[in-house]
Parts: sequence; C-alpha cells; structure tokens
Amino acid sequence: MNFPLSLRFKLLALSPQIYVTDAAQQPVLYVKQKLFKLREKIEVFRDESRSQLLCTIQANKIIDWSARYFFTAADGSDLGSVGRKGMRSLWRAHYEIFAPGDNNPDFVIREENPWAKVGDRFFGELPIIGIFAGYVFHPRYLVTRKSTGQPVFRLSKQSALWEGKFLIEKFGDANEQEETSLTLSLLMLILLEKRRG
Repeated sequence: MNFPLSLRFKLLALSPQIYVTDAAQQPVLYVKQKLFKLREKIEVFRDESRSQLLCTIQANKIIDWSARYFFTAADGSDLGSVGRKGMRSLWRAHYEIFAPGDNNPDFVIREENPWAKVGDRFFGELPIIGIFAGYVFHPRYLVTRKSTGQPVFRLSKQSALWEGKFLIEKFGDANEQEETSLTLSLLMLILLEKRRG
C-alpha cells in the first residue's frame, strides 16, 4: 500500500461506509457495514463499485464488549483479527491485533489522548457551534509492536465539517500481511469508536 492512507465517511449515513484512498488519491478500499445483524459483519471491497470483495470482518460474539473481529479473505483464508480489551477500553481505547491463527497479540492499539475524544464528543453535541467540532479535537491512536514497543502506524482524525476524516501513517517496518491486518484493524476501530463517541 502507498501510505499515508486517507479515510473518510459521511457522518449521517444510514449504513456506515468508509472510503479509503492512498497517497496518490487512488481508491484502495471501500468498507460497507451490514445493517441489522446480531453479529457484526463488515464487507471490504476494492472500490465503491463493490465488484471485487477483498475480505469480510466478522465478530465472534453478539455483544461486542470484548469481542474479537476476524478478517477473512474472499478465498476463505485467515488474515488475522483484532480484539477490544473491554475494561481497559472504558477510558482509553485499547485493542490487540493478532496474526492469522494466533492467540498471542503481535500489535497493540492505544488511544494517545482520551481527553481529545471526550472533547470531540461533548463539543459535537452542542447546538449550532457543534458542527465545528471536527475542526477542534483530533483523537489519535498509536499502533505499536508488542514485543518491542516500536510505533508502526498512527491513525489521526483530521479536520472536516460534514464528514469524518482520518489519516493512517506508517512509521515502522511491517510486511505486507501485517500492513493488511493493521489497516483492517484500524478500520474496525473507527467503526467501533464512532459508536462510542
């Protein structure tokens, strides 16, 4: 992938959709969440034409307090998974990323400043001036390699008025399989954290 990746979604869409473009503004991924599913299921396509399904993301539980989300390629192969740490994520978002078939996390996602998310949510609820919340607070999430603590990716909210915009930057070494798993994990994080505020 040609980093950094730009992500955007409409704030008032009935069915959550995320558009992902690379550094050259070329479409990389299009994410569509299925509505009215007891168990979370998200489809990831090459672009918004939805002609090429790349993978699906499916929860292992109906209630997602500490659910784990598994990434499955269109051919059925395992691409890894991400799990939210329920109690640890109450104040500061905390997720663990697992390699295919592994139960020990390889990467960790942590929210850098939980106050930014609180301010973003609170300010966004205020009448009239709340529409400018997207210009004031910018939550950020850092992905580190668990074994070394080395930063690999960062997800940052960007200034936007009528849509959500995020940027995924790559800092450290990651192979192609890890890049895919980390990108899918951050997409899932956006969908989950958007619901939490």
